[in-house]
Amino acid sequence: MARRGLSVRLRTTLAATVVVGLALTAGSVLFIRLVEDALVAGVAETAERDAEATASLLGASGATLLPEVQDALQQLYTADGAFVASSEDADALTLPHVDAPTRALVDGDDHVLVSSRVEIDGTDYDLRVALPVDDALRAAATVSGLLLVAVPVLLVVIALLTWLIVGRALRPVETIRRQVDAIGPAELDRRVAEPGSDDELARLARTMNRMLARLDGAARAQRRFVSDASHELRSPLASIRQHAEVARAHPDRLGDGELAEVVLAEGARLQDLVEQLLLLTRLDEGGLALVRRPVDLDDIVLADARRVRDAGAATVDTSAVTAARVDGDERMLARLLRNLTDNATRHSNGHLAIGLVSRDGRIDLIVDDDGPGIPEAARAQVFERFVRLDEGRARDAGGSGLGLAIVAEIARAHGGSVRVEGSPLGGARFVVTLPAAS
Repeated sequence: MARRGLSVRLRTTLAATVVVGLALTAGSVLFIRLVEDALVAGVAETAERDAEATASLLGASGATLLPEVQDALQQLYTADGAFVASSEDADALTLPHVDAPTRALVDGDDHVLVSSRVEIDGTDYDLRVALPVDDALRAAATVSGLLLVAVPVLLVVIALLTWLIVGRALRPVETIRRQVDAIGPAELDRRVAEPGSDDELARLARTMNRMLARLDGAARAQRRFVSDASHELRSPLASIRQHAEVARAHPDRLGDGELAEVVLAEGARLQDLVEQLLLLTRLDEGGLALVRRPVDLDDIVLADARRVRDAGAATVDTSAVTAARVDGDERMLARLLRNLTDNATRHSNGHLAIGLVSRDGRIDLIVDDDGPGIPEAARAQVFERFVRLDEGRARDAGGSGLGLAIVAEIARAHGGSVRVEGSPLGGARFVVTLPAAS
């Protein structure tokens, strides 16, 4: 069973809380350290002031008797380090000489030590003062306790605010998700509500609606394609079955040769239809690997023109064929041209013209016929699959309705395009534009 992941809302809340928590913890530790250092520095300044005051008093009095200073331990030594005098609280201690204010343990307690030079009656003495930092440490501990309470409370507040803000921000996304989730396969014409703003959520809604429109169009095209393909496949099968039933019921009316001809003709029609359907499917899915190489398009044109002439279907004018080379799949390009000439032959009155024109790095392959032509309003539809035209270029002439769709897909796969125009011969002109070989 797949493990359900955490929601975006929960992940965002946890991430924000963890990041802020780490930042607050690091900041709190640094702040406490700075507070403690500042308080200890204040104690050191007080100790220096006490030492200066005592030195001034001793120098003025000319005596070595140390005055009592609140919380301070004081001792007087000669310049060579011999003990001279001590304050009452420091009798049993030995304070070391320091060159600068120093934090050290004195009798097991944390103190700040300072030393000061004193001149009494022309003799230099060393005054040593130690001041406890207990009050400073207690103040720092109080700040630590306050932060220890304030940081978790602040993290809870941040987590709640993040949860509410992210939930409010994601609410339209959840609304869009529910609306899309409620759209069934038969309701692809429905759309999600678009906010009136122009932010990310509005763009998401518009993107979802465009996707639904594409899905709706694809579903409609698929249903139409399946319906038309079913009809096309049913026609030759019905013809084969009808002739087979007649041959079985009335063997004397339909000879074996005639039945065989019908089966072969309709079987070839079925095979061609299936092959074209498979080719279109591969083109749609991008599964048709084109073998690209330089191809002489004029050779393909002349070979196909010979095929049409040899079949006796029509005369073909190739006087407008010039040398032209493209980068492409020779087999697919031959299929493209064959579909065009077969289409033109079916609807012509017996005359075709094929030309090649090179211009501005592009090559135009032109196929003209002298048939009834294609109405301008219907020219954009002839490249759709299974299109039925009301005019004379309908599929009654034997086409499957897929040939021109395959032409358009092959041209597109080669970076080109195809269009239909009126022909100077009176019928239709198909123009395939392809990039010339580099």
